[in-house]
Amino acid sequence: MQFPVKFLAASLIAASAAGAWAQQGETVKIAWLDPLSGLMASVGTNQLKTFQFLAEEFNKKNVAGVKFEIIGIDNKLSPQETTSALRSAMDQGARYVVQGNGSGPALAIMDALEKHNARNPGKEVLYVNYAAVDPDLTNSKCSYWHFRLDADTSMKMEALTTFMKDQADIKKVYLINQNYAHGQQVSKYAKENLKAKRPDVQIVGDDLHPLAQVRDFAPYIAKIKQSGADSVITGNWGSDLALLIKASNDAGLNVKFYTYYAVTTGTPTAMGAASDGKVYQVGYSHYNAPGPMVPLMAEFKKKFNDDLYTADVYTVYAMLSEAFVRVKSTEPAKVAAVLEGMKFKSFNGDVEMRKADHQLQQGLFITRWQKTDAKNPYSPENTGYTLAPVKYYEAYVSSTPTSCEMKRPS
Repeated sequence: MQFPVKFLAASLIAASAAGAWAQQGETVKIAWLDPLSGLMASVGTNQLKTFQFLAEEFNKKNVAGVKFEIIGIDNKLSPQETTSALRSAMDQGARYVVQGNGSGPALAIMDALEKHNARNPGKEVLYVNYAAVDPDLTNSKCSYWHFRLDADTSMKMEALTTFMKDQADIKKVYLINQNYAHGQQVSKYAKENLKAKRPDVQIVGDDLHPLAQVRDFAPYIAKIKQSGADSVITGNWGSDLALLIKASNDAGLNVKFYTYYAVTTGTPTAMGAASDGKVYQVGYSHYNAPGPMVPLMAEFKKKFNDDLYTADVYTVYAMLSEAFVRVKSTEPAKVAAVLEGMKFKSFNGDVEMRKADHQLQQGLFITRWQKTDAKNPYSPENTGYTLAPVKYYEAYVSSTPTSCEMKRPS
């Protein structure tokens, strides 16, 4: 009996290896379409470096044995430029596209791929969204070819206000946000959630300002000071958050900021010592999170003198690699089918791509800006400060329902 058993075991191992390495050596081209010019160029540049850096890391070892190649194109934060960039990327052989800054460009990609994929069976392109968080993208405007890795605006607000409802010092809240879909949604969900969880809290201001155009936030800070607010909720990112907090500190405004994107380039420097204990962030990770990101962040900083803060870029590669193995193919149509409902492990633990709307389900952290210490040693932009975790919420806490009516290809 020993020979047959050994033969069977060897056969199973061989079959398993063949399945896992069916695409070994194949190059997977991923088009990155985000801003490399304008006021948000620093954020886009950092994220492109992150994609290139982690591609190199995953090319050393990934379960599918593929090689990732990044094609970076400046979309100038414009839907029209994004459509042109997408065409250029497909002409260069990209079958996967990633984007994260702005819901306008996200919708442009989704609309273009719906048409392209319907007209070109066998040449489909798949869109992985790593940061565009407008809830409509996985609700009324959901698309089979779109998969989102970041928690959407409503999910983050659910976690943020769950934390805020227990903060007795919050009495008056001011809302200031960028005037586009995400910013409008932050305002909407903040008001709805606070009304339900803390009806005693007053909304004393609600401003929307142009995206990536304001260079001086002093007039807005004056309004916040005059309102008597003790807290500010903002979904601002990039220069719009860095300049807002800088103006607040310059004016000596004594409020707490509850944010979505305090990690983005320039914001840690703007916060500095003046914001100690006064800025909170909600997100799927943090600077000092245990796991594979800690050594990768250290290596990234050593190589670029910059901070790796868009951690779900890691999830892009982990998710695609796992999907390639499961379907024994890198074809986007086959990969999309297996991604629906797929559970897999990323840097932040076990996550699930919800089948109903293609929204990743994952836990969220609330972090606070404070001095680095032995437990939280990572210092962004060499400030001597960090965002330290103060609360963690399991995925079910922030998981919001979806109205998506997914139209799947026949």
